[in-house]
Amino acid sequence: MRIAHVSDSHLDNPEGVATSVGTTVALLRAAGHRVVLHCPGPLLRRRRRPGEVPSLTVPTRPYRLAVPRSPDAPADVVHVHTTGPLGVAGLRWATARGVPTVLTWHTDLIAYAAHYPEIPIGAAYAGLRLGLRWHARDLWALGRPGPDRQTRLAELGRCLLAHSTVLVAPSAKTASMMAAMAGRTPIVVLPTPAAAPHADADDRRRLRARLGIPTDAPVLLAVGRATPEKNPELLLAAFAQVRQTLPEARLVLLGARRHRLAIRRTAHRYGVAGAVRLLRPVSHDRVGAHYRAADVLAFTSTTDTQGLVLSEAEAYGLPVAMVDTALVQRPGTGTTRPVAEPTAAAYGALLTRLLTERELRADVIRDGRAAVAAWSGERYLAELVRLYAALPPAEATP
Repeated sequence: MRIAHVSDSHLDNPEGVATSVGTTVALLRAAGHRVVLHCPGPLLRRRRRPGEVPSLTVPTRPYRLAVPRSPDAPADVVHVHTTGPLGVAGLRWATARGVPTVLTWHTDLIAYAAHYPEIPIGAAYAGLRLGLRWHARDLWALGRPGPDRQTRLAELGRCLLAHSTVLVAPSAKTASMMAAMAGRTPIVVLPTPAAAPHADADDRRRLRARLGIPTDAPVLLAVGRATPEKNPELLLAAFAQVRQTLPEARLVLLGARRHRLAIRRTAHRYGVAGAVRLLRPVSHDRVGAHYRAADVLAFTSTTDTQGLVLSEAEAYGLPVAMVDTALVQRPGTGTTRPVAEPTAAAYGALLTRLLTERELRADVIRDGRAAVAAWSGERYLAELVRLYAALPPAEATP
């Protein structure tokens, strides 16, 4: 099968969309499918890999802005992962040629619009390119927080889905969120599987020594951005509660590139600054060492569509604690992850229990590993290929 994958997130970007796209493309290629990944690449042609398009770095952001270029090779399926210039070009190309299109909804655009000004700007571009007849007042509404912005973003969501043969939701939470926009477009829940653990050079003791953390200190780990939509305020407040019971506890925030000063100020306010380690992002193959060096993964985001780090941590035998009740069910099994109310007292109590109660930890670790084994890469690949094969042909636009 010839499959064109389209993503505005380049694979070197250490974040969930790039990880999911990289996992999917690798599994398909290993199974013998002809896959071309259209994504941002270096500006110079001689440095670009097949499918990569010229792009420029975006100041203060970890991603690249690519030239909106359509796929240039025949494809039986176009699978779009993002709604930036490349994703929109892929949707328009497939629609014009009657090629069935899969759209995976990786990002909650409505939730992220409150924190990233590029979301409304990108939404305006996507809407205009896809034929929405927006006037100046619509574009003005997109640029201002409030219900009018949400109305326009929902309208864009319906337009994007109208250009898609099927929508892939990486969780039941996302499927429920998108149901009102879907119209006649079917929704399939298909989470990205966690990759197998890497054999990292750094073991638990060595990495802790490098971070200045005692070998026997309880360690909480948060992986990903420390930006407001991930709720670091709650994490630090709950960590302060943990320290009241476990004064030797440490908190490691891996992936904190932006808002570092704000995080330090908040940590000082809660009296835990000396016990917090802020680490910049590392390549995906180095994250495993940090899972091994920790005792609990702390996840306070309520804006994620899947939270791929949850399954990744479980693959390494690390229990997770969360506050998003809509993401508690593990892919592959009917088991659920430990969850608490999003308050410092409740979440701090859950973290403390996972650090101190041996039987609870063992049960959570066992269920997490069983779910990762059940929702394997092979099972995901089989479901995805079955989905591709069942796609009805789209109608080409004149």
